[in-house]
Amino acid sequence: PIIGLAYKELLSEFQKDDETKAIVMIGEIGGSLEVEAAKFIKENISKPVVAFIAGATAPKGKRMGHAGAIVGSADESAAAKKEALKSYGIHVVDSPALIGEEIQKILG
Repeated sequence: PIIGLAYKELLSEFQKDDETKAIVMIGEIGGSLEVEAAKFIKENISKPVVAFIAGATAPKGKRMGHAGAIVGSADESAAAKKEALKSYGIHVVDSPALIGEEIQKILG
């Protein structure tokens, strides 16, 4: 997210924009913001969403980069977040290098 804005606000703006054909969501380990966003997407966003969750190799309990990026529970791991996002219909990639390819597949 952009500091000061929640995912819901940003997603709503992308949904309203006629020029936006797909949405890319970048998340990280720790917290529940991405899963909360996925629930919102399922109920409110009709455009395809491609997501990448950074921190897949981070060990549980180790701070990675900043205080917010720490896996405190199994539900906050990259693997758990990826599975949750997929369950809400979001296209999840394992590398940011695959985002463009995934969008091409979706949009044809």
